Amino acid sequence: MATPPTDVLSSALALPAKDRARLAHELLMSLDDSADAGAAEAWVSELERRSNEVRAGEVKPEEWADVRARLADRWTGK
Repeated sequence: MATPPTDVLSSALALPAKDRARLAHELLMSLDDSADAGAAEAWVSELERRSNEVRAGEVKPEEWADVRARLADRWTGK
């Protein structure tokens, strides 16, 4: 495995957090050669379906604090 030149890595690590995040995103996206053309459309359909369920009163949204606490309990084994 080749390592990046030290000056490139040092320069990247010296960037502000927002720029490092953008760089990381771009690098990760460059690794995905097999992008699923239908994935974005499927996600839009799923989001529309869920949004319609909320508007119709079929499901009740949860408070983020409650969801976060439940997930934290699951991760810590409580």
